[in-house]
Amino acid sequence: MQENNRPEPTSPDLVVGVVGCGVMGRGIAQIAVLAGARVRLADSRAGAAAAAREGLQGTLTMLVEKGKLTEDRALAAVDRLQACDTIEELAGCHVVVEAIIEELGAKKTLFASLETILGPQVILATNTSSLSVTAIAAGMQHPERVAGFHFFIPVPLMKIVEAVGGLLTAPEVVDYLLALGKHWGHTTVRAKDTPGFIVNHAGRGFSTEGMRVLAEDITSVPTLDKILRDCAGFKLGPCELMDLTALDVSHPVMESIYHQYYEEPRFRPQGLTRQMMVAGMVGRKVGRGFYRYDKDGKKEACPDPAPVSTLPSRVWLSRARPELAGRVAPLIAAAGVTLEDSARPSADALCIVTPLGDDATACCVREGLDGRRTVGIESLFNLTRRRVIMTTPATDAQYREMALGLFGVDGAAVSIIRDSAGLVAQRVVAHIINIACDIAQQGIASPPDIDRAVTLGLGYPHGPLAWGDSLGAGTVMTILTNLQQQTGDARYRPSAWLQRRAALGLSLQHTEI
Repeated sequence: MQENNRPEPTSPDLVVGVVGCGVMGRGIAQIAVLAGARVRLADSRAGAAAAAREGLQGTLTMLVEKGKLTEDRALAAVDRLQACDTIEELAGCHVVVEAIIEELGAKKTLFASLETILGPQVILATNTSSLSVTAIAAGMQHPERVAGFHFFIPVPLMKIVEAVGGLLTAPEVVDYLLALGKHWGHTTVRAKDTPGFIVNHAGRGFSTEGMRVLAEDITSVPTLDKILRDCAGFKLGPCELMDLTALDVSHPVMESIYHQYYEEPRFRPQGLTRQMMVAGMVGRKVGRGFYRYDKDGKKEACPDPAPVSTLPSRVWLSRARPELAGRVAPLIAAAGVTLEDSARPSADALCIVTPLGDDATACCVREGLDGRRTVGIESLFNLTRRRVIMTTPATDAQYREMALGLFGVDGAAVSIIRDSAGLVAQRVVAHIINIACDIAQQGIASPPDIDRAVTLGLGYPHGPLAWGDSLGAGTVMTILTNLQQQTGDARYRPSAWLQRRAALGLSLQHTEI
């Protein structure tokens, strides 16, 4: 880039332009002005910039009233806010961040206009979430000053921003944005210009695999969400999350990333979400999506079934996976039910297997058990709040009820699902970890940045690579390998990053020298 007199990110002389005064643009302007920058707001809609300034003034006043901001700081911030009537008033800015419609042509047109107003040293940052930074910069006179600066809504609360360099972006531009985001109070991560960058790329595992479970008719919408919340520790289930974000937003992103990766099976969407979007069942904002919502946006109640009191007289527990059996045995003992200590079950015992990436049927056949008396249990994840029981197609209703009674005797919730390779939590979490491993393999981001971006941007209970280490790379490999073998679907093929580290006993966070 040419020599410039751009102030340091921490300088009070820094002037930042924000184009697009919707929720995202206002959020970016808020954190920038509170960090000491002078901010100019612009929008193609008449009066939108002035309305945004007024709205931000109200937000800052509210923060003062809540004791989260001093009055002096709020007044100083408002003084640094300027509403522009035209984009020509952005002349003199050192950095301009666009937060307009997510449409390639619109962004290219805006940046082409800004090039005629701003000097070649001014950084042009795009807040795009799914478009190529390289494509946005293509054809510009100075593509080296264009970079991605991807925030998440609500910007003041979602403390993560991705700084993305296109193929022609000057490295110092990304470095500057990393420092700027940090000064504005956010964790900044560096990402390559690839579809979805880090966060939206990594997020494909949760939503698409959840929809895959529904497509296979393994369980219901409420049960899917409850299992992933109670057993795996997610704040929201995939259906709850998509109702919140709205399918007219989330489904196009799923399709966009899938097609941009040339139909990579790991990112394959399901027809259900497109069908719901076409029907207008897009989520909470319209009162109906995967769930129904009242006029106040409150979700319909979906209580668990009533507890079952039936108990088996005897239980036989598979020792094929001793570490998993060791987690289940105390629950049986606490119920006061006889646990058989024999290689083969007695004639009337309830048989329990512990699948790992496989299904109850495969476990049953492998161990020569009676399918009518056999159920599987999710034993890899938290067993405190909810137990997940998986029947075989042959499981007798009497033994199904015994399993419900046995694992719910202490008051814990129990969910019954149909036979599924990988149950629910195993397959979803393993899929998330596998995608994160492939992000690392492609060099899209460093392992620490992947985990930071996912935990902050998606709110997952653990960074995916750290989660893989916690479960064990070998365990994740087993789940994925069994899923691929049983389904024949390439979406479950293990990443080379995962395979090599599992084979060598290395952490998934280990980076080669």
